[in-house]
Amino acid sequence: MPNEIELLDLLLKNRGIKEEDKDKFLNPSYEKGLYDSFLMKDMEKVCVRIFEAIEAKEKILIYSDYDCDGIPASVIMYDFFTKIGYKNFIIYIPDRHDEGYGLHMDAIKNFIDQEVNLLITFDLGITAIEEVVEAQAGGIDVIITDHHLPSIQGLPRAYAILNPKQEGCLYPDKMLCGAGIAFKLIQALIIKYGEYWNISNGWEKWLLDMAGIATLADQVPLLDENRVLATYGLKVLQKGRRLGLIEIFRKAGVDISKLNEEDVTFTLAPRINAASRMSDPMMAFEMLSATDPVLAKASADNLSKINDDRKYMVAHIMKEVNKTLSKREDKKIIVIGNPSWRIGVLGIIASKIVEEYKRPVFVWGSGGNDEIKGSCRSWGNINIIDIMNDLPENSMISFGGHKGAGGFAVSHEEIHFLEERILKVYGEGKEIEEEAVKEGAEAIISIDDVTSLNYNVIEKLAPYGVGNPKPKFLFKELPVFAIKEFGKEKNHLELSFLNSKGKQIKAIAFFKTKESFNNILSVGERINMVATFEKSTFAGRTELRLRIVDIL
Repeated sequence: MPNEIELLDLLLKNRGIKEEDKDKFLNPSYEKGLYDSFLMKDMEKVCVRIFEAIEAKEKILIYSDYDCDGIPASVIMYDFFTKIGYKNFIIYIPDRHDEGYGLHMDAIKNFIDQEVNLLITFDLGITAIEEVVEAQAGGIDVIITDHHLPSIQGLPRAYAILNPKQEGCLYPDKMLCGAGIAFKLIQALIIKYGEYWNISNGWEKWLLDMAGIATLADQVPLLDENRVLATYGLKVLQKGRRLGLIEIFRKAGVDISKLNEEDVTFTLAPRINAASRMSDPMMAFEMLSATDPVLAKASADNLSKINDDRKYMVAHIMKEVNKTLSKREDKKIIVIGNPSWRIGVLGIIASKIVEEYKRPVFVWGSGGNDEIKGSCRSWGNINIIDIMNDLPENSMISFGGHKGAGGFAVSHEEIHFLEERILKVYGEGKEIEEEAVKEGAEAIISIDDVTSLNYNVIEKLAPYGVGNPKPKFLFKELPVFAIKEFGKEKNHLELSFLNSKGKQIKAIAFFKTKESFNNILSVGERINMVATFEKSTFAGRTELRLRIVDIL
């Protein structure tokens, strides 16, 4: 095992962090780590238009996506308008099932009837060419803020567009999420007009909790500016200023003052997303923005119940998936669906299939009307959008997303040919390179290396996420000292090992048993194990242990 300094250098090198960027990475700074918002193309134009709308008391509509990026973005805007005392605005979050992702023509027509003057999108809209034409023709100025890739048809003719990925945008960090762009917008507005609105520089830091949640949940790379937003977002979250979040974490048994990135991605994000998957996304908005304790508790209780319903539904569908795939010929890409499957949970199903079967997946369910809707997820280095782009014309009604994940709509007639067409495109391999997913252990270490000193070194890299994964280590020929299965249903695994001083070091795996791994485990057996370091604070007792990734 390398010493502490060598270990840190190794982990930084593995993440592509150069010597000159080391301090910036290890010590994220709000003052030094964020770029000038006005470097983003159209930012000046957007700020002026919003100021004019506020001064003229125009009706402003905030149109955000229904996920754990778009909803926090809408809360950022809600908090801003509330701060300056502006009331002539509407928050609109489309229904995942009735409307689906994106800017919708029917909604635009309603906004025209409601005499909306300014429509601002968050986390969507970059491909909404026809919808923007309709809005502009109806007297609505449209400002698009989005972080997804523009379509090959070009950009919508909006009043202005904030998207670091658009051509001609010189903004240094291209990988912000939707709420990250919303935060940069508020930052710019305060720089330009904060004195006029009597907002002091720095007030926007209280909005970092929303930017941080979205940055962690939307799985953008936790490097550069995103690392700053995630780091400071967690600091704000730990202060427990939002009543709904206090309730959510209390019900989940999480100490909000010690909140980490895993509490956001595994506890909070599924509950926020459950609102749109199972019911109404406005429930999640109300929970995040609540200032009334009764409303905060009620909305947190509702989200927790809905999330439990979502877990049950996912488990039921996964049983059906496994049963179907066990009877099928093994293929390089999985295409599977059922009209009875609720489209709101298809993204989760797709992710679970990828995790289990290690290949790209397209999952579909009934979208109502004449459409089948679905979600897709990549595996390895395969670009899921390239595959959909290369399908024959009219194969899909619509699709979108990014390299690793997306959504699509197909007609009832065309769904029968989808698998065949996808497999043909994949087989042609146009610049699509299949790359095996490896466990990604960063060093071989011994059980004696599981120490607080090494844990502290590893924690310097937190928060973890895409582009900065939690470090995994390989333990070779490790003798098993004890085996325990725990939990109400005995569905969690705990292994114990002895270090050279005779101290027991525990390693756990949730929702695994000793039969879950290729070799059935037994006491005294020597195993090769990939694991990460973690600290447990269960029942108020702090314990350094390992989290099992795999037993090879």
